[in-house]
Amino acid sequence: MKIRVIITGVTGMVGEGVLYECLNHPEVESVLTVTRRSSGIQHEKLTEVVHNDFFNFIKIKDKLSGFNACFFCLGTTSVGKNQEEYDRITFQLTSEFADTLLQVNPGMTFCYVSGSGTDSTERGKIMWARIKGKTENYLLPAGFKDAYMFRPALILPTKGLSNTLTMYKIFAPVLPLVKLVLHHHVCTLKQIGLAMINSVIKGYDKKILEVEDIKRLAYN
Repeated sequence: MKIRVIITGVTGMVGEGVLYECLNHPEVESVLTVTRRSSGIQHEKLTEVVHNDFFNFIKIKDKLSGFNACFFCLGTTSVGKNQEEYDRITFQLTSEFADTLLQVNPGMTFCYVSGSGTDSTERGKIMWARIKGKTENYLLPAGFKDAYMFRPALILPTKGLSNTLTMYKIFAPVLPLVKLVLHHHVCTLKQIGLAMINSVIKGYDKKILEVEDIKRLAYN
């Protein structure tokens, strides 16, 4: 089964890394990116849709049909945001996009980048973890053919890409040591991308993927 995938968040580190793996994978036939600003990336497999209003996808709904996967890599930090702001950007935006995709691609596999420490009970003390948990809990039973929640912790970037976070550039010399000491909490962007691709091709026995699951699925 060839993959026809929609990717969000490609102007961020995770989305760009996942896009890179998709463009270079033989089982990925085509990629549609939905973004607020152009990524500047050009490839024969790639079509880019620049769309400003991520809370209303009616104008581009027709362009979203005909796909069998979505890798949702769009996200933001909770630093400096109150609960209402973070809920709007995280839960409301994601659920709006998912609802739109369900209308046109009910047979789709939906992969969502959440985070290690996400609170599935939605009752914990950490605001971002509750809202991420709320988002996961909405997506899992939403009606997609399959849905997988990816919970990476420390992500090692792919060399040569444009959107590597500054902190990774600063701490690059010590990252190999961190990977050695905290290997259960570290995965690479390549592993995330490959795991998402394999979740569509092969599936996985868990719907919530922690770091070790991501690494296992990447090379399954």
